[in-house]
Amino acid sequence: MSVRSGRTVRDLRRENRTAVLQRLYFDGPMSRFSLGPATGLSSGSVSNVVAELVADGLVEEAGSVDSAGGRPRTLLRIRRASAYMIGVDVGETRVRVELFDMALTELARVERPLDPEGPRRVDRYEVGVVVGHVRDGVEEVVRQAGIDPERLLGVGVGVPGIVVRDQGPAVVHGQTIGWDAVPLERLLREAVPLPSSVPYVIDNGAKTLGQAEMWFGAGRGVRNAVVVLFGSGVGASVVSDDLRPGRAVEWGHLTVRVRGRRCRCGAQGCLEAYAGAEALLERWREAGGKPPAGADEETALTAMLAAAYPADPGAQADATALAVLEETAEYLGAGFADLINLFQPERILVGGWAGLQLGTRFLDTVKGYAKEYALTFPASRVRIGLGTLGPDAVTVGAAILPLADFFARGGRLAPPDTEEAAPAWQETLRERAAH
Repeated sequence: MSVRSGRTVRDLRRENRTAVLQRLYFDGPMSRFSLGPATGLSSGSVSNVVAELVADGLVEEAGSVDSAGGRPRTLLRIRRASAYMIGVDVGETRVRVELFDMALTELARVERPLDPEGPRRVDRYEVGVVVGHVRDGVEEVVRQAGIDPERLLGVGVGVPGIVVRDQGPAVVHGQTIGWDAVPLERLLREAVPLPSSVPYVIDNGAKTLGQAEMWFGAGRGVRNAVVVLFGSGVGASVVSDDLRPGRAVEWGHLTVRVRGRRCRCGAQGCLEAYAGAEALLERWREAGGKPPAGADEETALTAMLAAAYPADPGAQADATALAVLEETAEYLGAGFADLINLFQPERILVGGWAGLQLGTRFLDTVKGYAKEYALTFPASRVRIGLGTLGPDAVTVGAAILPLADFFARGGRLAPPDTEEAAPAWQETLRERAAH
């Protein structure tokens, strides 16, 4: 195992614990013998790390397997009840809160609707209302599951918008929902009655979707991918390593038509102004279509797709709905081509409730346009497909945000800066610098 300059013994111990935990989590149960080649650690290091993890209650035995001519080898696995995570999805029409164990078994779920009938769309995202829904949801899932809050690894929250930390609590800039530098992490910390040791990890919803698909879904084992999220709006996450968080990109606000339709962000010609569910339904209505009166976006989009692509082979398609969707397929193909040319991914995965509905109908058409608009070489190397974790994947991805931090800390519950005293050399250099 290579040693970079500046790494301490404490760093090496943490990295060894991280390596063993990740391999057991994603590939377990495994024996100590198998963990060596899988992690690159010596047998002695594996034994020491496993002993620590068992003593910490994170790892347990899970039977045995025969070995070639020797004693049976004991299998090890992550103990599912060793810790818990909460995932929160601040979505278009509701706030969903779920509590999971370490095996990502859903132990409790609560949904709080956001009012879609306000005078302006952004009204449903009134900050106090969203914070209140998260507070009530967290309290309820903890109560339902009957767990000790001290055993929570953290609360992950997926939100629409750009999340900025700048060495402090997370602040959200959600232009399309009327959030301007909302100190969401501080507001949640003040409102939700959880122990101070339980961290909040807040990130863009497309990024949490990307994390989930790369860890457990269609992106597993892929070196680099773009995961796109379609709901009321459009977002994307670029991932370059299947075990590390990606980065959210505001793909929906890429200009696809100069001086085009007004986007809900205020600009003109954004992809989201043509391809998000909200914009699709508006364009259908403007063209003379008739979405179901009083229906929510999901129901209305289902109706639009059913009208354009009737299940009965003898039924006549709604020409207006079909024309809008065919135009949308070309816009999406051009948008995918931009992702291909910019990031040259191995895979593009489509998720979100609207993305999964749309993808089952015309993804092949979108692929054709993407190939037409993209550069030939990177287009020949990319595969475009649907995510496999379903429409609730944002919540799963949010829950594994604190899990990823937990792994990065080597499976330590305490924050890194309180694990141990700083090395003596750091204090010595500080004293020298002060003189």
